[in-house]
Amino acid sequence: MYDFRQFYIDGEWVEPIDPREFDVIDPASEESIGKISLGSAADVDRAALAASRAFDGFAQTSLDQRRDLLQRILEVYAQHYDEIAAAISDEMGAPTVFALKAQAATGSSNLKATIAALDAFEFAHDRGTMRIVREPIGVCGLITPWNWPINQIVCKVAPAIATGCTMVLKPSEIAPLSGYLFARVLDEAGVPPGVFNLVNGDGPTVGQAICSHPEVDFVSFTGSTRAGVLVAQAAAPTVKRVAQELGGKSANIILDDADIPRTVTRGAFQCFSNSGQSCDAPTRMLVPAGRHDEAAEAARAAAEKSVVGHPRAAGTRLGPVVSQIQFDKIQGLIAKGIEEGATLVAGGPGRPEGLDRGYYVRPTVFSGVSNEMTIAREEIFGPVLSILPYKDEAEAVAIANDTPYGLSAYISSGDPQRSRRVALQLRTGQVHIDGAPHDDSAPFGGYKQSGNGRECGAWGLEEYLETKALLGYHKG
Repeated sequence: MYDFRQFYIDGEWVEPIDPREFDVIDPASEESIGKISLGSAADVDRAALAASRAFDGFAQTSLDQRRDLLQRILEVYAQHYDEIAAAISDEMGAPTVFALKAQAATGSSNLKATIAALDAFEFAHDRGTMRIVREPIGVCGLITPWNWPINQIVCKVAPAIATGCTMVLKPSEIAPLSGYLFARVLDEAGVPPGVFNLVNGDGPTVGQAICSHPEVDFVSFTGSTRAGVLVAQAAAPTVKRVAQELGGKSANIILDDADIPRTVTRGAFQCFSNSGQSCDAPTRMLVPAGRHDEAAEAARAAAEKSVVGHPRAAGTRLGPVVSQIQFDKIQGLIAKGIEEGATLVAGGPGRPEGLDRGYYVRPTVFSGVSNEMTIAREEIFGPVLSILPYKDEAEAVAIANDTPYGLSAYISSGDPQRSRRVALQLRTGQVHIDGAPHDDSAPFGGYKQSGNGRECGAWGLEEYLETKALLGYHKG
């Protein structure tokens, strides 16, 4: 059992001001595997004031000092890597191999990418008689989700440290274990007191308090679009900057000259990966109308190969989804797809055979989907793929852009020039061309209701900086 009921404030593990215990549920068993405390506005106030006191000193540290600190964090993280991977598997149901090779690996890769970006970043430059300088924005409120828990924590904490900011972190209360362990990593690495503070809690209490606190200068939030609106509203009275990475409904355009079996299989596996719980998952697969049946058959075969099972069972490809709430939401949307007339190709309602306990979802494929159907409009956040036919390239682009979201997109063609031409027409923050993988140095963020701002690489550093013009710095 995990006992993570303390908070990390001002360089110390402290008891909550008003303790409220909260069970951490293993989604594979539906049983409690540990306890945290849900914080209060008073806990946030204590953490924000600690971060505010630490800011002036930390902001004056040199680039080399901050780089050395990040390097120490990376080294200590490596020493606790297996423990963090196990916690991720426990808290959100990631299969053991996936937790080790994908989930926990993002902590290391984001730290390395931030160090590389810091090495190349220009914090000051001259223009005529003036100097333009980039300075740390101040105290940062960081609010992270449960689906890629350590990834989202590190891609916020690392650039905050790199730029000389201090911070208050609220991990998701649904998957808080890896965040707690990462706080231990920071403590062991020697992060100065007050620079990093952790307060667990829920969104309406701790999240709201962080967003509205007068000592917090910037909020970086990752989560649902609905919650992102509430974050922006809470931050507005204090006119603080807000960066948001929100929902997605990414299109995967497979053009008529692509290798249909290969690209459909790849796209289906990408959709199902992490049990479908990725905001940039390619959940809308757009295929030529004349090859729709061929694509549906390839997707069906991919679904059948996606073995669902206990995270620690050999051969498991997909674990459970994270919670009863998520399970119920996914089941409701699968039922909606059937009700609205989409063709069920694979999967469907209920748990996979032999899994009577745990939040397990059958990898599901719908074909004959129109872009007006609920399953093509709403973010399902489960292993559910919708296949939409199109008549020509122009219609494929129109369907792909006909969404309130704009986080990511995918394009495959036998002609690289054609892929590039289509990619430039898509209104999304990223486009994966012909199977290109994720890159931690690339800017990550969305258009429209997928949010604003960018994370990762140099763009991630910029979110944590203010720009100052020193006029007359050089005499002409």
